[in-house]
Amino acid sequence: MKRVVVILCIGVIAILLASNSWVILSTQSRVYKNTDSISHYPVALVLGTSYRTKSGKPNPFFENRISMAAELYKSGKVRHFLLSGDNRSKYYNEPSEMRKALIKAGVPAAAITRDFAGFRTLDSIVRSKEIFGQNKIAIITQPFHSYRALFIADYYHIEAIAMVAPDSRLRATVMVNIREFFARPMAIIDLYFLKTEPHHLGPKETLPATI
Repeated sequence: MKRVVVILCIGVIAILLASNSWVILSTQSRVYKNTDSISHYPVALVLGTSYRTKSGKPNPFFENRISMAAELYKSGKVRHFLLSGDNRSKYYNEPSEMRKALIKAGVPAAAITRDFAGFRTLDSIVRSKEIFGQNKIAIITQPFHSYRALFIADYYHIEAIAMVAPDSRLRATVMVNIREFFARPMAIIDLYFLKTEPHHLGPKETLPATI
C-alpha cells in the first residue's frame, strides 16, 4: 500500500508539473511588461479582481492593473477597454470599481465597456469573443495569471497578448501563485475534458472601438 501511495503521489506531482509547463511554455513569449514592446490593439481586456484586500486595504493587484491600462491608453496603444469581472451583489462589483478607477486615472468613460458576467477567467475570455466580438485582444493582468489567460485564449482561437502589471510584494503573492499552480491543470481539464462553458452568455454587444 505504501508503494502504491508513493507511486500515486509521484504521478499526481508529475501531472501538475507537466500541466504548468505546458501552459507557461506555450504562452510566455506573448507576455509583455513594457508598453513600447507591443503594437496597437483596438481593445484590451482587463481581468477583474477585488479593489480591496480581505483586511480592507487597497489591493495592489487591482491598482497595478488600472495603472497599466491607463498607461496603455495614454500611450495610444489601446483605444477601448473591456472590463470583465464578478458582479455578485450590489456590494461587490469588480467592473464598476475598475471603471471608476480608470476614469479617475484619466481614461474617458466613452472608452470603457463593462462585462458583468466575468465570473472566472474562462468566462471573461470566451465572452470577449462570443459576446463582444473580439478576435484580437490585449489582456491586462498579473504575470502569474497571464499564462492561463493566454492558454484559454489560444484554445478559443483568439489572437492575444498579455500586458502584465507588476506583482504585489505582499505575502499574499505566495498564496496566489500556489493557487495558480493548481488552477492551470484545472484549466486544461475544463477545456479539453469537461468542455466547460461560461456561466452566462446572452445577447451580443458591439464595442465602440470596432464600429
